[in-house]
Amino acid sequence: MDDLVVRAEGLRKRFGKTQALDGVDLAMRRGTVLGVLGPNGAGKTTAVRVLATLLRPDEGTAFVAGVDVLREPQKVRRRIGLTGQYASVDEDLTGTQNLVLIGRLLDLTTRDARKRAAELLEWFDLTEAAGRPAKTYSGGMRRRLDLAASLVGHPEVIFLDEPTTGLDPAKREDMWGVVRTQVAQGSSVLLTTQYLEEADALADEIVVVNHGKVIAQDTPDGLKRRVGGQTLRIRPADPSRLPDVLEILGRVASPGTTAAPDAAAGSRPGAASVPVPDDSALDDVIPALRRAGIEINEFGLHLPSLDEVFHTLTGGENDKKKTEALV
Repeated sequence: MDDLVVRAEGLRKRFGKTQALDGVDLAMRRGTVLGVLGPNGAGKTTAVRVLATLLRPDEGTAFVAGVDVLREPQKVRRRIGLTGQYASVDEDLTGTQNLVLIGRLLDLTTRDARKRAAELLEWFDLTEAAGRPAKTYSGGMRRRLDLAASLVGHPEVIFLDEPTTGLDPAKREDMWGVVRTQVAQGSSVLLTTQYLEEADALADEIVVVNHGKVIAQDTPDGLKRRVGGQTLRIRPADPSRLPDVLEILGRVASPGTTAAPDAAAGSRPGAASVPVPDDSALDDVIPALRRAGIEINEFGLHLPSLDEVFHTLTGGENDKKKTEALV
């Protein structure tokens, strides 16, 4: 069985003078979450619409669950679930009716469709509102109903285009649990999101898209390592030993950097940090601290945040050379 459940090569799509997709290649392994990040207008939604058979590319090929998106779109639709950026439920139908209707369209029996609807309504905390028309729902409730609708048919591949936009933090975390459960049950998820912490928490791999091109693809930690190395941070138990800590950290600093008191410490002064090339710096620093008799309250080696990675990769022409080096 092909390990790739989504495979796209050379996707191009132009709308008038706008090149929305400019040779996009995507690959998602079966049973994983692929996060797709990029600024507004980068081409994320256009790529999802092509893969979900809602839009034909001008050039390129795409396969979802082993089926050619262009040649057999109906077969693809039987294998996927899709939640777009905006809720698409029928506002005149109740929550239950919306989900039962989708179940019947997917050839479930009425009994099975009602059972699946009840299951999903409970899962998304919509049971109390199940008998109300969707037009009476809040924006967050409609969003959750839309998400539930994409899961009615136990899809093999799920496309989630900014699925948690409009949800409060608690409901967003609930949605993260839904994604993890779907993957544990055998689905594969392609997720676009504006919340970088969401991609960091869920994605096995991340694709960064900018100006219709894929500019980087790796695991979250892989992207962090390639963009910014690591930062070593130490807080001595005795604040008067901070100069000694700075001297020790200076020996392992990445080229062109220096150790400095950590301004990010905020209300807890007395820490120092330095960029280091890799975790081999620990082999020098730990013995040096022991020899100097410096006790520590805090010691940490940190990768850059995904936010820093994103802004480095998509930060404009000044970062063009950086992004070209990462492809």
